Amino acid sequence: MKIGIAQINSVIGDFPGNAKRILAAYRECLEGGAELVVTPELSLVGYPPRDLVFKSQFVPKCLQALDYLAGEIREVPLLVGYVDHHHPAHPGKPFRNAAAWLENGKVQHRIWKTLLPTYDVFDERRYFEPGDSSEPISWRGKRIGVTICEDIWTEDYLQRPLYDRDPVEELSAKGIDLLLNLSASPFHLGKPLLRRAMIGGIARKAKVPVVYCNAVGANDQLVFDGHSLVTDGNGRIAEQLAGFADECEVIDPFLAVERDVPLDSCDAEDLYKALVLGVRDYVTKCGFSSVCLGLSGGIDSALTAVIAADALGPENVRGLTMPSPYSSRGSVDDSFALAKNLGIRCDEVPIRHAFEAVKATMEPIFEGKPEDVTEENMQARLRAILLMALSNKENHLLLTTGNKSELAVGYCTIYGDMCGGLAVISDLPKTRVYEVSRWINREREIIPWNTVEKPPSAELRPDQKDQDTLPPYEILDGILELYVEHQLSADEIVSRGFDETTVRWVQRRVDLNEWKRHQAAPGLRVTSKAFGIGRRMPIVQRFVG
Repeated sequence: MKIGIAQINSVIGDFPGNAKRILAAYRECLEGGAELVVTPELSLVGYPPRDLVFKSQFVPKCLQALDYLAGEIREVPLLVGYVDHHHPAHPGKPFRNAAAWLENGKVQHRIWKTLLPTYDVFDERRYFEPGDSSEPISWRGKRIGVTICEDIWTEDYLQRPLYDRDPVEELSAKGIDLLLNLSASPFHLGKPLLRRAMIGGIARKAKVPVVYCNAVGANDQLVFDGHSLVTDGNGRIAEQLAGFADECEVIDPFLAVERDVPLDSCDAEDLYKALVLGVRDYVTKCGFSSVCLGLSGGIDSALTAVIAADALGPENVRGLTMPSPYSSRGSVDDSFALAKNLGIRCDEVPIRHAFEAVKATMEPIFEGKPEDVTEENMQARLRAILLMALSNKENHLLLTTGNKSELAVGYCTIYGDMCGGLAVISDLPKTRVYEVSRWINREREIIPWNTVEKPPSAELRPDQKDQDTLPPYEILDGILELYVEHQLSADEIVSRGFDETTVRWVQRRVDLNEWKRHQAAPGLRVTSKAFGIGRRMPIVQRFVG
């Protein structure tokens, strides 16, 4: 049985466009000899649709698109993810996360997602009613189990047991020869390897081949990495599709032979590819074609520029370097060197005169008060004015360039360097910024080595260095990982060998700056716990722990 895996990039709510993408992938699989084609979870809808499902015409238009798709399908079935109504006469949520088996111009079978994740970045119980049974589909002498994403996530791979049902066990008890899974599993560092282990374990437990079709692309803050898989009945990997790219593949899981299919990328490469895909999809799906950003000569803006140029083409990236009285000439030169290496346009627009003018304007009010962080923030906000002017005038999307370490402790200026439409590296700790930048330069200098090697500085006062205010980034990032991603208490982090005064300072800074992060641009999620989506902290609170 040759199965076509259509690893496609859907756009949320674009029913006509998604139907065309699905049909194009379906026909490509047919040309490869497919006898059945599988698409990702909610492939007709885009994942996650969130509260769009409550709009009165959203689900009806989805069902119209499903009918159109069905009319295009003949004897080779297509499995497509969509949103369906839950029966209005029955209690429960109004909708179903569903899959339709299309064949001979009709919907022959409808499958409901059984396990609905409501944790981390997921909130499916807000919308969907779970399926109440798992039934195999009989087709061409085979009994096929169809599952949707979370239905195969066993308690061994979740932080704790969350469900009292196991759809794979239910299907196995009724007898299946093959297990299919339509998935929209978002990326974070380490997730592809985790999925491989889990799917192999499911195949061994159920003693059947598994075909896993994952979504690819980015929607808002979530990046979907693809990496669709096929295993034999012993859990051995027979095929893996590309990461971070649309791809179609046809394979017979019953004749599959174990292959050496390594995840041949390192952490830095996965992070880079995820961010490039995230920028490309966010910018283009929002209707923009170009971006602008400030180039400071520092490593954060340099990495952001490299990602943007790769995602959109250098001709669609515009940089401004905006030296203040405290900016070194070397930083300006590094900005132009980066722009030359990337082939992007960069203009120099000094803010010295504007800065002096604002200070003079405020002098009667600030009389007798020494300069402090106020004047530092003035510079950042003046730069934001210039960047937003460029954004408005030329219809660029403004990218912010702050990293996760800075955002965590508030080492950033609201309405200044936080100003923009997308925070590209806001989920990348500073140590990872260096790691990815060195990976970019692995063959030739793209980011000037001077940018990579010089001590980081905001250059908002004379001889300023980040480490004047912050702990060394290796220590800061270690504490932040334990506090933000693992949610350990200060005492627990101290017990891991960190200095107590430093830990409590970091903890307090993270908690105090929640108000800033609530006003930040959306950021692309690449770790297991990003600020924003998946981390819902109150701004007003007094818990310390």
